[in-house]
Formats: sequence, structure tokens, C-alpha cells
Amino acid sequence: MCGIAGSINHNKYNLEAIKTSLYHRGPDEQEIFIKDKIALIHTRLSIQDISCGHQPLHYKNFSIIFNGEIYNHLELRENLKEFNFNSSSDTETLLYMYVKYKEKCLEMLDGMFAFSIVDFERNKIFLARDRSGKKPLYIYKDEDSLLYASELNAIKVGIKNLKIDEEAIESYLRTGFFYSKYTPYKNVLEVDAGSYDEIDIDTLKITKNRYFNIEEFYNSPSNLNFEDAKIKVDELLHKSVKDRLLSSDLEVGAFLSGGIDSSLVVAIASEYKDNLKTFTVKFEGAYDESHLASLTAKKYNTQHHTINISMNVKDDIDKILYNYGMPFMDSSAIPSYYVSQEAKKHVTVILNGDGADEIFAGYRRYVPIANNMIGVASKFTFLLNILPVPHAKKSLYSHIYRLLSMSDKQGLDFYLSATTDLFEDSYKFKNNHIMQEMENCINNCTLTGLSKQLYLDFNMLLLSDLLVKMDIATMAHSLEGRSPFLSKYMLEFAPTLADSYKINGKTTKYILRELSKKYLPKELISQPKRGFEVPLKKWIENDLKNNIFDVLNSDSYSSNFIDNDFIQKVLNKKINVSDEKRAKMLWDMYCLESWKKTL
Repeated sequence: MCGIAGSINHNKYNLEAIKTSLYHRGPDEQEIFIKDKIALIHTRLSIQDISCGHQPLHYKNFSIIFNGEIYNHLELRENLKEFNFNSSSDTETLLYMYVKYKEKCLEMLDGMFAFSIVDFERNKIFLARDRSGKKPLYIYKDEDSLLYASELNAIKVGIKNLKIDEEAIESYLRTGFFYSKYTPYKNVLEVDAGSYDEIDIDTLKITKNRYFNIEEFYNSPSNLNFEDAKIKVDELLHKSVKDRLLSSDLEVGAFLSGGIDSSLVVAIASEYKDNLKTFTVKFEGAYDESHLASLTAKKYNTQHHTINISMNVKDDIDKILYNYGMPFMDSSAIPSYYVSQEAKKHVTVILNGDGADEIFAGYRRYVPIANNMIGVASKFTFLLNILPVPHAKKSLYSHIYRLLSMSDKQGLDFYLSATTDLFEDSYKFKNNHIMQEMENCINNCTLTGLSKQLYLDFNMLLLSDLLVKMDIATMAHSLEGRSPFLSKYMLEFAPTLADSYKINGKTTKYILRELSKKYLPKELISQPKRGFEVPLKKWIENDLKNNIFDVLNSDSYSSNFIDNDFIQKVLNKKINVSDEKRAKMLWDMYCLESWKKTL
């Protein structure tokens, strides 16, 4: 795992500042390479082939900088007999794969990656990202130069006076994330996940192409019966875990919660490694899963660490948010930061269960969609006029209220009501081209029911929120996170499974829960999805109350997009929403203010 950056007409950019800004992504080695008008920057976190993995790597007229891991690279070398390898590095494999197969190589890679290959003979730059977008890559372009980098903060230090894209900001406030390629800055876009960009060095023209579209796999249903499908999931999960566990010259550990995703990963990893180091965290004010995690740890005799973490939110919050380089309002970024900080004291590489919920249907909000309850619920939305708003977040009443609230909506209104649910039913934002693009993505999707919701979550929440969160949280501490559920094999197989294999009645992740019976203590198998349950309401009312009132009571930046009278009503509890929803609104705006003051 590394940090990368590159530029065309590099004299415009502060290369040293860019390199320094990426140091945390690669503390082991830093390099700036300049040839003609091209500059390449690489900061290395040494994990594979520690002694010979220097970058940039050059071959004939090609130069590569690479952030990520290719887990099947040794298998791929069987197709590269004509090349003389000088290392066991996956970077060398990747470069030769591109030389031989060009963009077709991307379809063969199992990994997480963002990389740049310069072809000095053809005067082209090739940029690519992995299927799910685990590894980021941003591009800034003006009339005579171009800069790309692993993080927005690297773009920001390299360029003076970036201009804010206010439509992107307004979309963020409503949705809670920056959709797809968009960023808070004009002229700065992210390379799309599952895509590659080809850049003409002379003209700066960017040609965009897509090599992976998960919708195609949803539209190619498998004919496997349930038992055979379960066996296939087991087989693919074994391969995905094994490859991610063994593709490292450093020790690999695993996050272990009380849920089935990380527990399955640990169970299978323990078949290939004795005394695996596992990590569970306990947070003050959050649900404690450590007793459940200990059951799996004991069963597989792992070197288990239960880490007690006290979150110093008031003092650390702005530092944590700064790492994202943009407004970022997923409050679980805070515990993710602390967990990564503690895990780094023990290992440099960590396995996790990310992605399982989005491809195997782990969220409870999928249940009414899979069971065709939305249409029925829509006949009772009139009850919202008389029902009190819920204040117990996890209660049955709260779930029924949310179901009624979202059931009479369509398109983006429905999606946001079912997911982030920030200002829905409370404040009306103006439409803009980004929100319209989201609307089009939803309406143009050919899928229906549960498959459509999973497809949308993969392309919206997972891409623009959850993977961003974990990349920044881990890399802030030079920790590499690996996600077996997001392997090439899982992403090409899970979407082909019938919806009924994923949601069965009220049971989420049905096929994984049935598979878990083979590996996990029975107490874990029926556990609901929790994740990091952050005490956001408590923070808003206590730890961060003064901070929030200070920035929103004065001349706030948020008031450029949200009527100030409404903001004051939210602050002073003069609107009829749940305490949890009020907390999310305030947190959303606070994260914007925290970012704005760094400019």
C-alpha cells in the first residue's frame, strides 16, 4: 500500500509538498522521478518484496507507480514467461501485464489498486482503479497542466487557490457523501471505480472507459441451487481470504467483531495461519461486542486483543476529519480512526469484512424491499400525520415509522430516505446536475427489487462513503486493510445469486448465515448487523455541543445552502424530528464547517 501522485507540466506544482502530504501512506520510502514534463511521486509502505519493491518501476518506455495489492499476481506470471523478472513484487507483474495485454489486463486482476503507467513512446498516461473503488485516485486539470494523487489533501497542497464546487457541496449536505467522481473542488474529479482513464500528455485530453459493471452480473443469474451456491461461496471465500492472508511479507491480522462477516474471515484465515492476531474494540458509550468476538477467538485459538478505547472526540475531531480532505459526515469514521491507530501497534496488514453487507444484503432496510412490503406500507402513509416521531433508534416502532416514511417516495427521495435520511421530509434542497445524475442512475437501472437496492448501495454508499472511510482511517496510521468479500471472484459471483438466497423472510445475509453454521459458534449466527454504533446523539448534546453552536450560530458556511432560520430551529430543537435525525443534521453541517476552515 502506498501513496502516488503524478503530473504533466510539473513546474506548476509543489512536488515536495505533495510528497510530504502522502508520507503517512508510505513512510518506508519516498521518491520523486522527473522526465521531460512528467513528474511521478511514490511513497511506499513496504509489504511485498520489501527489499526490491522500489517505485517508480521502469521497463523500456514504461514507468509505473502503484498503490494497492494484486493478490493473484504470482498466478498471472504463468502468462508472462517471455519476461525476465527481477523481483517477487506485484508491481513488476502488473507492469508486464499491462505491456502485454494493455487495458485487458484489468479484467484478470484480483486486488485493490489505483495505478499510473506512463508510456513515454506513445505520450500517454494510463490510470486505473479496482472494481469496487477501494483505492482512491483524484485528478485536477486546468488549461495547460494536470495533477493526480491518492488523496485530496495532496491535490490541495500542490495547487494554490482551488475553487469550491458549490453544487457538489449542496449535494453533500443533502445526501451525506460526495457522489461517484465528484469532489468539493472545481476541476477535481475522481477516476471512476472499475474504470480506466487514458490521458494524452500533449493535449491533456482524458478518455474514460469502464471495464467492470456489477449490473451485468446481476443480469446474469446463476442456476445453482441453494446448497451448491453455498458451497461455491465457501470455495470463493477460502480463495479470497487465503490470497489476502499470504500475499504479504509482514504479519497479517484481522479485525474481529461479533458479526458473521469478520468472524467468517477469521475462521477461514485460521485454516492457513496458526495463532492469527485478532482485534476487537470496546468503546465507551457504544454496544460492546467483545464477548461475542471472544467466542470466535477462543474457537480458533487466535492471539486475541480486546482494546478498550476512550474517544477524545472534542479534542481530536477536527484532526480526524482533516484527513479526508473534504466534508465527511460518516460518524463511524471516528471509531475507525482509533481502531486503526491501535491495530497498527501490532500489525501493518489487517483483514476485514467490508463489502459483505452490500453484496449479500446485510442491512435490515433490505427486508421490506425483498418482501415487497413497500407497496403495502404506502397505503398507510397517512398515519404519519398523527404518529409521534420515534426517539428509540433501534425500536420496532422506529423501523415501522421509517418504512412508512420512505414507502410513498420514488427515485432519489426513496433512496436517501432508506439510507442516510438526513433532511428528507424536513428540508427541501434545490435540484442540481449532481443530484439529477444520481436520479438518472436510479431510474436508468434495469434491475428491480433487492438487486436494484444492492446495486445502488454498491455504487453509492459503499463507493462514496464506506470505502473512503476505511481507506483514510487505516492509511492515516500506515495500516493496510484487505477485504476478502470484495475480491474479483466474490464481485462476479454474489450478484448472480437469487435474492431469496440473500434475504429469507426477515433473515438478512441468509446464505452467509447458513454457511456460518459450519464455522461459527451458534450464538453469533443470528446476530443483527451493528457496525460501529456511534453515540452521535450524546456527542451532539455534550462533547461537541459548544463546537457546533459556535460554528452554526454565527455566520456559517452551511447557511449558504440551508436557510439560516431552519438551522437555528434544528439547533434549538424547534423541528419535529427524532433526536437521532437532528443529531445527524447537525453533524452533517458541522463536518462541512470543519472542512471549510482548513481552506
